[in-house]
Amino acid sequence: MAKKVRIYELAKEYNMPAKEMVTKLKDEFGLDIKSHMSVLSGEDLELVASYFKEDNKKEKKAQDKKDNKKKNNKAFNNFKDEEDDSPSQKQRKKKKNRKAKKNKGKKTTKLDNHSEAKKDGVIFIPETTSVKAFADKIGENSNMVIGKLIQLGVMAGLNDQISFDQAELIALEFDKEITLEEKIDEAQMQAKDLDYEDKEEDLIVRPPVVSVMGHVDHGKTSILDAIRNTNVTSGEAGGITQHIGASTVEINGKTIVFLDTPGHEAFTQMRMRGAQSTDIAILVVAADDGVMPQTVEAINHAKAAGIPILVAINKMDKEGADPNKVKQELMQYKLVAEEWGGDTIMVEVSAHTGQGIEELLEMVLLIAEMQELKANPNRAAVGLIIEAQLDKSRGPIATVLVQKGTLHASDYVVTGSTSGRIRAMFNSKGEPIDKVTPSMPAQILGLSDVAEAGDKIYVVDDEKTAREYADRAREQKREERLIQQSNTNLESMYSDIQEGDLKELNIIVKTDVKGTVDAVSSSFIELSNEEVKVNVIAGSVGGITESDVLLAQASNAIIIGFNVRPTQGALQMAEENKIEIRTYSVIYEAIEDVEKALKGMLDPEFKEKVWGRARVQQTFKVPGAGTIAGVLVTNGSIPKKANIRLLRDNVVIFDGPIASMKRFKDDAKELNNGYEGGIGLERFNDIKEGDDMEAYEMIEVERD
Repeated sequence: MAKKVRIYELAKEYNMPAKEMVTKLKDEFGLDIKSHMSVLSGEDLELVASYFKEDNKKEKKAQDKKDNKKKNNKAFNNFKDEEDDSPSQKQRKKKKNRKAKKNKGKKTTKLDNHSEAKKDGVIFIPETTSVKAFADKIGENSNMVIGKLIQLGVMAGLNDQISFDQAELIALEFDKEITLEEKIDEAQMQAKDLDYEDKEEDLIVRPPVVSVMGHVDHGKTSILDAIRNTNVTSGEAGGITQHIGASTVEINGKTIVFLDTPGHEAFTQMRMRGAQSTDIAILVVAADDGVMPQTVEAINHAKAAGIPILVAINKMDKEGADPNKVKQELMQYKLVAEEWGGDTIMVEVSAHTGQGIEELLEMVLLIAEMQELKANPNRAAVGLIIEAQLDKSRGPIATVLVQKGTLHASDYVVTGSTSGRIRAMFNSKGEPIDKVTPSMPAQILGLSDVAEAGDKIYVVDDEKTAREYADRAREQKREERLIQQSNTNLESMYSDIQEGDLKELNIIVKTDVKGTVDAVSSSFIELSNEEVKVNVIAGSVGGITESDVLLAQASNAIIIGFNVRPTQGALQMAEENKIEIRTYSVIYEAIEDVEKALKGMLDPEFKEKVWGRARVQQTFKVPGAGTIAGVLVTNGSIPKKANIRLLRDNVVIFDGPIASMKRFKDDAKELNNGYEGGIGLERFNDIKEGDDMEAYEMIEVERD
């Protein structure tokens, strides 16, 4: 049988990056190479092998010549140094070198962006401000300002908020000119002032950062444990440690960093805060179970983040393991195995036996090589807070992933509204360390308060600078809590489009059956026009979960469901974060609503009010009345006048009126939170223990 070699294996053999090998084979040999996973055999392989054999001879000859020249030059320079350098000249050179080394990579911190609060006699005031802050800015007595407000008919105390229009009228009374202050996002300002793009020549290769994602029982933790127990370096049993929210592993002399996030929810929360924490996602799918709802969620989150997905088909040691079934199911989500003509690497593994674990790690390194991950270690550090907490004995502690530069013990840092000086640092083994390089994790002590996961952390020149940035971020957070902000919703969409604020409408689709997802997604995408593009960023089967709300929050999307309902936690999270969830029982109604919204014609006549939920604890067969559900009200109340949605795994199986309601033996008009009762549904008997009943009412609203 003819020898067959994959391109990445060929690249490894000839000590060349896989990406460079692909380019060379295409350009110099004219071969039809699709990717690093393509196969070379027969005459093509022989031709390439003979080329590199000849090329290696030439290279060796040229290197020998170069080495001899270098040796001669070094001998000459040593001789010259001995003759020319006096002791004083040598001392000056040493001093100059020490100074250059100390200043290398340092960036002078400037606060110019914030030094323009008052310029040319003009006072800048935000859109809303407290009376006291306003009085201080215009340099007038607070009581005098309150007196002027009373004359305008505004009753306000020192800490009450006034609008810019009100402030402008008062300022004129004192012959002062004020201008509306442009709102500055302090997180963006920290990034603008304290970070910068590095020059290409300053960048060196850094280790990849990996997140392991997948369904709850498919073996995410087991795979990390298997990596920990695998002999990945010569003479060592286990090269991974896991003490600080991140793990490091050595394989073939290279490092891989694993983030020990509890799941794709935490991963997405970081992305929602503008932080790209991960380079590669390992998607774990059980070979005996296949693609499950959380598998689809993980795919959606990784795709939304724009990072490559490496599939680990786990539990290959189990009876009934069927990797081809997994590959077939993943094709529905545009993840096609490379042996099936796609570009997704899929590795068959067993966390239990260790099968395929080393190959999985090698594939991580291959993908990292193709990405050309680089960073500049010789500059002020920029990193990411992975997790943070308050330790009773050590104070605020945080796990940091350094992304650029080198973090040193004793550096002054700022992260969001928290600042400090690093008192101590520990590596992934819990050992004290003095410095941390790009892609490496560390636990740090010395922050003034508990940091927020997902915030960037920056090294600054001194304590005063760090505190100034933190104070401004803290003040902005306080102001944001006072001003209610709204997210994208269909009602406000048209005005946002007209003002140019909305160029894309992102939609998450959840349905009761798979076929509906594809049909609805296609229909929504076809609604795109010249002004706004409609994107279906995720679509899957099942109820609307907190993970969907998180994805919507991170992607500024609305959630549309068909014959499904949100969980109680998802409802609460959506309400708190102003994420719009719309549910329908008829597909064309949803498509019409989005189409009308894009044209500015959406004008809802009814609004849904959810009264509460009850859990079915048992069922009874009553002659002449059918099935009666014995329920416990778990949230809100259930009025008899309301309609009921019967939910099974958050999928709607009945939607209609209540036929009867009892509290013990008496008829009841309402069941309140925490109470038990009996409920019969109009012409419906398929009620089972564990079902949920959601009571709602459609309330008419006035047209604008």
